[in-house]
Amino acid sequence: MRALFSTLSLALGLTLSAHALAAPAPGHATVEAKNVVLVHGAWADGSSWSDVIPYLQAAGLNVISVQNPLTSLADDAAATRRALALVDGPTVLAGHSYGGSVITEAGVDPKVTGLVYVAARAPDAGEDFGATAGRFPTMPVRAGVQERDGFAWIGREAFLKYFANGVPAVKAQTLYAVQQPIDAKLFAGKTTVAAWHDKPSWYAVSKQDTTTSPDLERFLAKRMNAKTVEIDAGHLSLVSHPKEIANLILEAAGKPRR
Repeated sequence: MRALFSTLSLALGLTLSAHALAAPAPGHATVEAKNVVLVHGAWADGSSWSDVIPYLQAAGLNVISVQNPLTSLADDAAATRRALALVDGPTVLAGHSYGGSVITEAGVDPKVTGLVYVAARAPDAGEDFGATAGRFPTMPVRAGVQERDGFAWIGREAFLKYFANGVPAVKAQTLYAVQQPIDAKLFAGKTTVAAWHDKPSWYAVSKQDTTTSPDLERFLAKRMNAKTVEIDAGHLSLVSHPKEIANLILEAAGKPRR
């Protein structure tokens, strides 16, 4: 009897394992969205999405660009949740760079129907993202990061040459002028959840990125089974290639491309 029970248990276990292996990965089926909430990254503010927003509004979407305090991941996720609370109905959540950590944390909101990552972090729950990123090349912008009084920012030369590479010079100078310093420990924050496990995701890799390794971006996109596009742009593709970024968001929102 004991041998029979063991045989049945083994068979059941194999059956369950087979079902688990056969379970489909999250797909890319879209739900037509009414809203888009945009989340900026470090050393920036909500205006970094200014050139993307008109395309989204022209498609009939209600758009909110969050203003992150950049004081902690918890604070930034709370700011995004406040923005989500202002909208009704299906919503696409898009994040640039560090903003990817924020949408990964806040994207479990039931209103969120899709996640769009733009040259962005996409940590797993509880992951030491610094250790993961450390497996890829350190990009040159890092040498330009300066700290004082518990805050960090990018020096002018590194900002213009590496952070804003590919952005027209006058625009890059403006972005440098409005740069928002971050808490020096901001990147140490860990997500408690990873919304991309359960929500369809899209990812825009920046092929000329000198802030985040493009190979790291590709790794993250593949890990979360995101629909991926590669854009011939630097880190600020949302500024230099706004139509391409807008079209990826529109696809996630189930809207025609512009």
